Amino acid sequence: MDMRDASARVTGDDLAAVTSAVLTGSRLLVAIAANSLAAVQDQVTLPQFRMLVVLSGHGQAKLVTLAELLGVNSSTAMRMADRLTVAGLIVKEVNPHNRRESLMRLTPEGRRIVDEVTARRHKEIAAIVSRMTPEQRQALVSAMTAFNEAGGEPPAHPQYPLGWPDA
Repeated sequence: MDMRDASARVTGDDLAAVTSAVLTGSRLLVAIAANSLAAVQDQVTLPQFRMLVVLSGHGQAKLVTLAELLGVNSSTAMRMADRLTVAGLIVKEVNPHNRRESLMRLTPEGRRIVDEVTARRHKEIAAIVSRMTPEQRQALVSAMTAFNEAGGEPPAHPQYPLGWPDA
């Protein structure tokens, strides 16, 4: 079915059709995410990559902050951080203001991985979007902006294209 035909049939009130379209889109985005990680899958898992992205957006962070941002408990975050430290992707340092806390930050290799995966995602998404008409692209921007706002997702900052804010 042509996208224009689907758009003509679907009204904003057709929750089932909208939900189905978003689920289909999410499958595509998950596939893009998986493809972008393929080149580094021998180095990091998806949850570990998420930790690298959080650190990318925050510069350095305490373990408890990372756990909160990732939605995991502190012991899970600590195990992930330990593995990433051994892999040479993050550095754990004692917080000079509170010696009981550890601060974590990316190493240059950790930054390279985040940048590489981000560039792959950007390229794949740009290739898909380039096949859309200008009107479809504008509609997509409007729809995704509304969807992100409804879900509480902050707008992506150009420096953090995976969506992690600075604060």
